[in-house]
Amino acid sequence: MSASEVLISVQNVTVSYPVRQGLLRWSKYTPLKDISFDLHRGETVGIIGRNGAGKSTLLRMIAGILEPDGGRILNHGARVSLLSLGVGFMPHLSGRQNAMLSGMLLGLHRSEIAKRMDAIIEFSDLGQFFDQPLRTYSSGMRARLGFSVAIQVNPDVLLVDEVLGVGDEEFRAKSTAEMKRLIKSDKTVVLVSHVLPVIRDLCDKVVWIEDGLVSHTGPTRPILRQYLEQQAVLQESQPAVLALEQC
Repeated sequence: MSASEVLISVQNVTVSYPVRQGLLRWSKYTPLKDISFDLHRGETVGIIGRNGAGKSTLLRMIAGILEPDGGRILNHGARVSLLSLGVGFMPHLSGRQNAMLSGMLLGLHRSEIAKRMDAIIEFSDLGQFFDQPLRTYSSGMRARLGFSVAIQVNPDVLLVDEVLGVGDEEFRAKSTAEMKRLIKSDKTVVLVSHVLPVIRDLCDKVVWIEDGLVSHTGPTRPILRQYLEQQAVLQESQPAVLALEQC
């Protein structure tokens, strides 16, 4: 198959939410107004934008969990897996039970998950906590579990929502190394992260969402520089300037 093969097309997607303005008054919030871009086989795409820009909502629509209010998302036969903290997890179940449930939600048969459970346990490195209730887990431990299950699904498109920056340094290094392995294959990876060095190091393309629209799309480093320059102007913050120097 060609490396330029389009796996998923996002076409003029719009989504709105009702927002309470008072006891009996509601307004409509539209984080995504007219979003269009394509995901090609083998590319790694970073989705950036300010808080509330609709990045996580966009991933859920690409995964087929949510339906857009307008426009459409065309999946050309790709198997899609969404890795997001808490998606498909139930706090009263153990890590093992949640791994089974999450794997089934991601499209694996129960027998397939059972065969891969040892690999999930090994990668997650949760030890005795693997059979403890999820409510006893830290956010980093949940990230370990979710990531360990998601990489066993072997999807055509892996959607990663704010997971790589979570957890201890050892897990971040381990998960980043695994992402690099996937990137070297023909997998398509879409990352949402506020940790811009992760976007810089892993992505070859960036989609910048601003005011509900695709503001810029293209090669990672020049777009990250534009994004950070804008943030530095808007926030007048030294951290943004320091981050700019890294891109």
